[in-house]
Amino acid sequence: MISVRRRGSARLVAAVLASGLFAAGAIAAAGPAVADDTVPNQGGATATLDGLKTFHQAVISHEGGKKQKVGAGLFEMTVDGGGTLQTYCIDIHNPTQKKAKYQEKPWSETSLHNNADAGKIRWVLQNSYPQVNNLTKLAAAAGSGALTERTAAAGTQVAIWRFSDQAEVEAVDPAAEKLADYLEEKAQDLAEPKASLTLEPPAVSGKSGDRLGPVKVSTDAANVTVTPAPVGEAAGVKVVGKNGKPVTSAVNGTELFFDVPTGTPDGSTSLTVQATTTVPVGRAFASETKSQTQILAGSSDSTVSATATANWAKKGAVPAVSAEKNCAEGGVDITASNMGDEPFTFELGGDKHTVAAGKSETITVPVKEDQAYDFTITGPNGFKENFTGVLDCKTAETPGGSTDEPSPETTPATAGGSTGGEGGGEDDLAETGSSSATPVIAGIAIALVALGGGTVFFVRKRKTTTAGE
Repeated sequence: MISVRRRGSARLVAAVLASGLFAAGAIAAAGPAVADDTVPNQGGATATLDGLKTFHQAVISHEGGKKQKVGAGLFEMTVDGGGTLQTYCIDIHNPTQKKAKYQEKPWSETSLHNNADAGKIRWVLQNSYPQVNNLTKLAAAAGSGALTERTAAAGTQVAIWRFSDQAEVEAVDPAAEKLADYLEEKAQDLAEPKASLTLEPPAVSGKSGDRLGPVKVSTDAANVTVTPAPVGEAAGVKVVGKNGKPVTSAVNGTELFFDVPTGTPDGSTSLTVQATTTVPVGRAFASETKSQTQILAGSSDSTVSATATANWAKKGAVPAVSAEKNCAEGGVDITASNMGDEPFTFELGGDKHTVAAGKSETITVPVKEDQAYDFTITGPNGFKENFTGVLDCKTAETPGGSTDEPSPETTPATAGGSTGGEGGGEDDLAETGSSSATPVIAGIAIALVALGGGTVFFVRKRKTTTAGE
């Protein structure tokens, strides 16, 4: 065996929905109305988990000599709008929730944010199944002996777990185990892949009579369609390019603007960009229901999209607000910019913050690992934005969905879910893949919401910049 494997079981953790109050907060803001049905989203692919499809067996060794047999291999997801994704797990001890919704995310918003081996995981993905689908060639390179799709998937997953979770895990099939050893030994550090599609920033603001933006398109697609919100939401407002002409399509690097005619009543609108493309291998996928984080192994042509919002007024403070997880700081970044002619003052957790005209400020709100959060940003004149999610920045230390302890033998803990799919029939497997605990988790989340009203946050000012810089 390769010595690098013996790293002990998983690093830092937290159990599913760790105890504590539900994170809740509100910002009171002066400003014009903002549509509350369109939340700024930096974009990518959104998909529903279909389950573990191509797999074989692996055995996890726990402290005290306990062992757990699990299904190791490829999951499949169905992309909203069309397309299919194949993924591997990068959180071995956390179960998946049935039909969980996943969103493409940068590594910085997942457990890979501080994983020195994240780049090696990407190398494994690019140099093994299914990216290398010539199994004869893969077996020859690994010196493993004959591989099937199931054993190749299992060996690849095992190698990934050794890097993602520092887990002591072995494939049951000898050829799969040799493949895992080969991939672990040969892996090199590769850079994080770029997102399939993003808009930056996802929210802008300004005065009527101006062009609000720019909103920059970043994509690996050849082109994207640009669709403004329905005319009724902001009559007369157009989405234009740098030259001021209306645009209906864009490419990587295109800068988009909301052209708000002089005299337009105070209000807000949005735009959506969409494309069909293959999502880059190595992109992370995270769920907001505490379902195990996945990493992309393969993609058909899939639908990807992103939205951006715009808010304007004739005078006064004119805010734009967005949020994203900050795993390095253990919280959620709330970014508030103000392109009005008066200061934008808001309150969060009992502390007042003021963003000067033409400036932007990012505040990091601490949130406990595995904890749900719900931030509603409200103010006079109907200003409202809501951001919800679960902070999932670490791999779990113990099997999250198990109700039974793993036995010293190679029988599994009960993690729920079916083990169907290609080559099914291994009914004694624990799918590190599925759990029937979704209703229970939802109930816990609701209870935590009720408790969260009085939560006080300690807020740290992260930066103040000139808007648009």
